[in-house]
Amino acid sequence: MSVAAELRGVRVRYGLLEALHGVDLACPAGAVTVLLGRNGSGRSTALRTLAGTVRPTAGQVLWDGRDVAGLDAYRRARQGLALVPAERGVFGSLTVAENLALSEAAGTGGDRRGIEAYFPELTGMLDRRAGTLSGGQQQMVAIGRALLAGPRLLLLDEPGRGLAPAVVARLHRRLFEHAAEGRTVVLAEQTLPRTLAAATVVHVLHRGRLAFTGEPTELRTALP
Repeated sequence: MSVAAELRGVRVRYGLLEALHGVDLACPAGAVTVLLGRNGSGRSTALRTLAGTVRPTAGQVLWDGRDVAGLDAYRRARQGLALVPAERGVFGSLTVAENLALSEAAGTGGDRRGIEAYFPELTGMLDRRAGTLSGGQQQMVAIGRALLAGPRLLLLDEPGRGLAPAVVARLHRRLFEHAAEGRTVVLAEQTLPRTLAAATVVHVLHRGRLAFTGEPTELRTALP
């Protein structure tokens, strides 16, 4: 299986604090990869480094075999990368419909009706300003906008935060469908839910280092 995105020997520093200590991390193409670890493990930093919102102090960031460490985040987005941050990236002053339309106009992932099929909870909220929604509702809008863009590489940081278990299960099914279409999905979680047990690869990060890489069935004792 080919590798779509990869960190090689990546170090990331925030001031005096080094958050990633020479991490090697590969994400197979057309598959779902899960990054696991407790808060402070480096999961979010790894995603942001792949997305380009954080620059590494050392190492390579590869996408489709090309080093993109020096490529701005907006340029990566134009080339088919989408990041859904844990803090729910929505435009609060815009309506739900307007938020979705930002990607709908430029993307190839489908129209608004496709998103409502997975998030029917949004159907009656299209005219509401996103900033007035609950945290979980904003999360659905942010994920919906990313899916509408039809990204080749989709990065999600704890996408199930604030969502009901049934909604999370529905979302995970959609992510596996997204991967089956030839796209690559990488998501960060604290623990591995049963609905992600079919993931191709699981990486466990601990205090900025890679502690485990393997299949979900090999995970049992991986978390420190």
